[in-house]
Amino acid sequence: MRSNNTARYFEPFDGQQPKILLMKKLLPFAVLFFLAIQSQAQYLTGLSSYYDDSFIEWRFYAEDEQGDEDEGELKITWQLRENDFTEWDYRIGDAFGTIKMKWKDNPEEWELRGNNTIVSARTVWPGQFEEWRITDNATTLTLKSKWSNQWDEWLLRSSNNGNFSMYTSYERDPRDWVIVDELDDKVTFEMKVMLMFVVMFNSTPKQ
Repeated sequence: MRSNNTARYFEPFDGQQPKILLMKKLLPFAVLFFLAIQSQAQYLTGLSSYYDDSFIEWRFYAEDEQGDEDEGELKITWQLRENDFTEWDYRIGDAFGTIKMKWKDNPEEWELRGNNTIVSARTVWPGQFEEWRITDNATTLTLKSKWSNQWDEWLLRSSNNGNFSMYTSYERDPRDWVIVDELDDKVTFEMKVMLMFVVMFNSTPKQ
């Protein structure tokens, strides 16, 4: 009798066990589908200062592969500290992070931390702010000002990862920027934010 009871114990109850097994089989596919949605590529399209006479806060714009647009925020962390441009925060949708000057009083090297990613930016040549090397240790890009005496247009040196450029909407007016983001999917969104930040920081007055 004991063995018969044990056998009945493992029989499906109202068909629930097959449903549970089916859910377990489908779960990995559901997770992959969710991750695919979350990791959909975003492309930067523009950057605008929030104030007309100050450059401590910005709005930046992005769109995904479906053409849906999103607006993000980039601003200095310590707004109550006068002339402290050494640390910035950014946020767009669920993505957020910080950009900090890596060494005190040295604006030639910066570090972005966000989405479990670290991106570094430093000048290619000491004391020359018109050319930068940006890397996340998987991809390295070199960003430079198109002109040496006018910093309202920036672009990548030849890259196997596609094209990226920024230029002011109006000549010699650093408040509004157009971003042409044609980078491939190997370039993380955090890398793109750092590219945008380097252009903004080096092309605008500190006020």
